[in-house]
Amino acid sequence: MPRVTLQTIADRVGVSRMTVSNAFSRPDQLSPELRQRILDAAQELGYAGPDPTARALAKGTTGTIGILLTDSLRYAFTDLVAGGFLGAIADELAPTGLAITLLTSAGTGDLIPARDVAMDGALVYSCDPTSPAVSWLHRRRLPLVFVDQAPVDGYACVNVADRDGARAAAQHLIDLGHRRIAYAVVGAHGPFGLLTDAATPVEGYASVQRRLGWDDVLTPAGIHPPVIREPFERVDDVRRDARELLSRPDRPTAVLCFSDVTALGVRQAAADLGLRVPEDLSLVGFDDGPIATQIQPGLTTVRQDVEEKGRSAAALLNAALRLSPGEAPHMVLPATLVVRGSTGPAPAEGARTPV
Repeated sequence: MPRVTLQTIADRVGVSRMTVSNAFSRPDQLSPELRQRILDAAQELGYAGPDPTARALAKGTTGTIGILLTDSLRYAFTDLVAGGFLGAIADELAPTGLAITLLTSAGTGDLIPARDVAMDGALVYSCDPTSPAVSWLHRRRLPLVFVDQAPVDGYACVNVADRDGARAAAQHLIDLGHRRIAYAVVGAHGPFGLLTDAATPVEGYASVQRRLGWDDVLTPAGIHPPVIREPFERVDDVRRDARELLSRPDRPTAVLCFSDVTALGVRQAAADLGLRVPEDLSLVGFDDGPIATQIQPGLTTVRQDVEEKGRSAAALLNAALRLSPGEAPHMVLPATLVVRGSTGPAPAEGARTPV
């Protein structure tokens, strides 16, 4: 079957090749009637449209933005908070026609996505700033927006007031009389498990900020919490180490958790041991995602507006794509404590349910 080209369509309609090209790439240059005649002829001839690679070379743009994730791409489809964030980006970009490509920070063989995938700009979402992938994006001089990361000079960024929200969570427990408080955190590097050293290092911008907020309240009160630390937000791993923590004679009466998912793991461990929430154990999460209202009692948590974060990040990147380099705004969205049934007064020493 002979190959159908722009010239084939031009000959069929009786117009120039440039006119056919304009029907696909510059429709405003043609009358609606003429453009429709060209499109009808193209469909009849089985023309698939201009080659995307050739169009990108001609225009100097790809029509695609990347979203760089530290974790595997599976995280984008299984984590409800990440899903809400990515969905808001898609909604914000829909009117622009820009496509989205998800990128991992790790390469496979000779392919390094941050170096090799064609894109006009990228959102860097909660990534290790020393990652080679981030370095490649810088070297390509792409417009970038950083999300849930330390601000980078010359680039727009969107963060949540993690430290303020965490501080409010810790103060809530102190006001309820709790003094035996533990942390459940997530970190990319070890050590992992149940750790008794409250000075355990934490990495990741959001993790660091939340830990600082908790410490702002607990350290002056002389409280040095044991820590459950996991490499990922895996409920089963948190559940396992939380059982060990909650089986100790000096078990905590409250746990401050990096996320709602982390809190779910601790909640399941408490149920395994016959501990009641909040009578024996108070829990505070972070995110206020769907999990917070699905578990019973409802989870006290710190709310961040992940959809607003996604919309803001996409809008900033879209602006960076259209405008010359200039002011790079640093946005900080609020984080607000939402009190539900998972927190209550600290139990009296003699009234705690035995394990």
